[in-house]
Amino acid sequence: MDSKRLLPMIGHVRGKRSAVTCQLKCDNQCLGEVCNTTSNDYFRDIASAAVSRRAVLGGTAGAVALFGASQFDAAAAPLGENALAARRGGGKAPKRTPLTFDAISPVDFKVDEFNVPEGYTWKPIIRWGDPLFADSPAFDPKKQTAKAARKQFGYNNDYTEIIEIPGSEGRRAVMFVNHEYTNENIMFPPSMSIEQQREVGMINHGLTVVELERKNSNSPYKYVQGGKLNRRIVIDTPYRVTGPAAGSDLLKTKADPSGTKVLGTLGNCSGGLTPWGTLLSGEENYHSYFVGTGETPTDKRYGITNKETVRGWEHSDPRFDTRNEGFENESNRFGWIVEVDPFDPKAAPRKHTSMGRFKHEGANVIIGEDGHVVAYSGDDEKFDYLYKFVSKRKYRKNDRRHNMTLLEEGDLYVAKFTGNSPVEEIDGKATPLSDGEFDGTGRWLPLVENGRSMVEGMSVEEVLVFTRIAADKLGATKMDRCEDVEPSLKTGRVYVACTNNSDRGKEGKEGANEANPRTQNRDGHVIEIDELGSQSSTRFAWSLLLVCGDPATDENTYFAGYPREHVSPISCPDNLAFDSVGNLWISTDGAPDGIGYNDGLFKVTLSGNDRGRVQQFLSVPRDAETCGPIIRDQDRSVFVSVQHPGEDGTWEKPNSYFPDYNNTLPRPAVVQVYKNPRRGRGRR
Repeated sequence: MDSKRLLPMIGHVRGKRSAVTCQLKCDNQCLGEVCNTTSNDYFRDIASAAVSRRAVLGGTAGAVALFGASQFDAAAAPLGENALAARRGGGKAPKRTPLTFDAISPVDFKVDEFNVPEGYTWKPIIRWGDPLFADSPAFDPKKQTAKAARKQFGYNNDYTEIIEIPGSEGRRAVMFVNHEYTNENIMFPPSMSIEQQREVGMINHGLTVVELERKNSNSPYKYVQGGKLNRRIVIDTPYRVTGPAAGSDLLKTKADPSGTKVLGTLGNCSGGLTPWGTLLSGEENYHSYFVGTGETPTDKRYGITNKETVRGWEHSDPRFDTRNEGFENESNRFGWIVEVDPFDPKAAPRKHTSMGRFKHEGANVIIGEDGHVVAYSGDDEKFDYLYKFVSKRKYRKNDRRHNMTLLEEGDLYVAKFTGNSPVEEIDGKATPLSDGEFDGTGRWLPLVENGRSMVEGMSVEEVLVFTRIAADKLGATKMDRCEDVEPSLKTGRVYVACTNNSDRGKEGKEGANEANPRTQNRDGHVIEIDELGSQSSTRFAWSLLLVCGDPATDENTYFAGYPREHVSPISCPDNLAFDSVGNLWISTDGAPDGIGYNDGLFKVTLSGNDRGRVQQFLSVPRDAETCGPIIRDQDRSVFVSVQHPGEDGTWEKPNSYFPDYNNTLPRPAVVQVYKNPRRGRGRR
């Protein structure tokens, strides 16, 4: 590929962020125009008087019992009652965690190492190119083909989930993994033709389901080549479209005149596990694969231009150029939440239009006190929004067939935040406020409710296909890139990772406000939401849990009141998870740019005297991002996906040799970190 076409961000990237990431992952969103050019008024009062978060703290606390093991579909499906509980801290949680450690020191961004605390060991479970099926060829980086890639583990693993297979006594599991995008500059030898790179790159996108096995709960997993559940879901895999927009004229193409069947998924970032044992995957930066007119309001709002894409798929498949007759709507068929059943290799994945179309980081589910399923999702772009879905029908314990329809129909909302401090106190530096906290209340503004559009001038189908435009009209709060949004099954509170927004406060762009208190926000923050009354309520209270950064160099960092001098520096929160006792774990993406250290995984205490204490657990190698954290603390294990290691290198001069460190090219991989067993300790 031509380097000038590949790296237009050179000279425009602040700090140490790779120009390769900007181009291959999100098509240089920072360099182009901001997609959201509306002038929403963020902080006009939505009530006659703002309510202090302290006055309503614990609004959902009375319903905590309903977030326990009773909500899991254990008997109806091969989910296993403890899978979702272990993932997010629900069920009958123990009082203590055996996953104790001393925080590691931050690692300089040029170091090509995977670092873990003393007393722990790390080991890759599966790497890019590893053979999945009995007849899969061994990975040969110099002889890659699309045919081989269909039978091998895909590239740039992101969201990851592991579900124990019932009856296996903890020895067998199934793992689900997203493959977000590809780094052609380090994947392929220069001798490989552009046409072949396209073919192989296409297949390395998508999703993977793979079986795992281990000797016992204290042993590391190995993947099972030839496992019965193993599956690659790729760019030509058929997906079924569900919900109110299924069959809409807005989704029809000449290849699919029904508007109900889509081939493939793109930009799959984070995701979530449902109580009925399926996996959700968010289609995020799909826009970078399409060429359009670049002139329509919808193209502009979703970031589609008339320029050649960096991968050039439009030259191999006409559907990726929406200027081609019959494919004008092809890009409308991406940007959804995808649901996959990992226990049925023949089941078609589904795209749920009821949950709206935007650049979904992912979606995470909790069952409300009234039995309705509530799903939260962030739109991962500067100045975009936070969303919530509430199912029309109620969850039924042990009725998996019914529960698998719950995301197909319901109400969709977008968030509007209101601060409770004087506007003049918001100085753009996150300087402490007179009331001691960045907090306030908010409303979930209805986009679709009771099957009707709540947006003037737009039909239900239009609201769901062009959700960003609908949310603009309602005056939702523009956020600093909402990425993962995780509800705690232990408390019902919801945590929102706002990664960063270096454009906030620049000329012609929105300035700081109480929910996004920093201009040129390089380090990000984490918001804690407390739904008022019930999980499906339309009102909430909120506060900032963390204002991220390095306390040694930024005096206006904030850690929920915990002493700044006793925390690990953290920048660019991305994915979230919970352990079995309710601690929050945060993986980061962009710390080299923000604070000059490699990205990592961090534990944050949420209760007691240590609330707000941040401890770094691991650090990933040079140029890599930490993705898909899974915290199985009762098994003394943590899992992460290491994405794009060495991305700023080349085939001839790699920047990383992760994970094998044997002078070969870097390979994205899923890694297990486990506590070294003590002598004499029993094993199950």
